[in-house]
Amino acid sequence: MSESREVRGFNPDYAGRRAECDGGGAIAGTRLAGRQDYAGTLTGDYIDHASGNAPPWRWYLMRDLTLKPQNCEDEAIWCLAGNLHLID
Repeated sequence: MSESREVRGFNPDYAGRRAECDGGGAIAGTRLAGRQDYAGTLTGDYIDHASGNAPPWRWYLMRDLTLKPQNCEDEAIWCLAGNLHLID
């Protein structure tokens, strides 16, 4: 079994920055996934998840969502760094 690691941190360069993020989500009633778009403000908080010898995946916390899927009730989401696009 692979060792799983989680490291939390803060990136001041991202704090307060507006950004867009896309991610995947299940399509209800199917075994398929679709793309979902989000926009909001980054807090600067991040989590690095790693397993085994694989490089970590960094996730940034986004709040004050101005764009999210119609059925999304979340006030904040975690965005994979590679799917994050800074607006300003």
